[in-house]
Amino acid sequence: MMRRIAPDSPAWAPPPTTKELLLSWCLVVGGIAAASAVGAVEPTGLLRANLAGVAALLFILVPDRKIRLRGEGWQDYALPWWGAGDRRTWQAWGRGAATGLAVSLVVLPVFAAALVGGARLAGFEVRFVPRVPPGFVLAALVQFLAVALPEELFYRGWMQTAWARKGPARTVLGAPIGPGFLATQALFAAGHLVSLQPWRLATFFPALLFGWLRARTGGVVAPAVAHTLSNLLVLFLEASLVGLR
Repeated sequence: MMRRIAPDSPAWAPPPTTKELLLSWCLVVGGIAAASAVGAVEPTGLLRANLAGVAALLFILVPDRKIRLRGEGWQDYALPWWGAGDRRTWQAWGRGAATGLAVSLVVLPVFAAALVGGARLAGFEVRFVPRVPPGFVLAALVQFLAVALPEELFYRGWMQTAWARKGPARTVLGAPIGPGFLATQALFAAGHLVSLQPWRLATFFPALLFGWLRARTGGVVAPAVAHTLSNLLVLFLEASLVGLR
């Protein structure tokens, strides 16, 4: 049985308004889009090479300022944290990581099989040649620290938690799903359109899993681990699937 691993938001704190949440999303996505546009023409290539870092900072700093102005902390927004020296912090992170891994081992193989099956139904002859991309270990660290964790703090931590405070939740597969659940995942998918690749809207579907994990465990560690493994699976499949006409 999965356990909740982080303290819930304090009942006395009034929830952030929908306007405040949407504004924070616009600031983050707009900032990423602006950095991407400048990076495309900036002659040194330094900004373009560090866009992931810029995005990570925006995902953390924009809500962090709003949370602090409210007199709250990240522990009120699904980050299990009682201090680095507190055993509860690492126990919570360990449970969250284990839950994210366990759920991913069930769900991600189904996703991979569906992807291959869909490609074949679309008329592609797909051959699977297992191949680990170069620098895979470093990619795993980058995916967790610079991509998955910052995005989960923003979407499932800040946005999903804030919206969930606005009303009663319904239980879905053992998880309390509150108001704004679908809106959070839709904004997550829409934020990926910064790259101007419409297929990235499909990220709405794994976002449902990430959001469910956040609701089921009470923290962002499990969805951050599942998010990381999902991204790594895509990298692995891109290197391993050979499409033949």
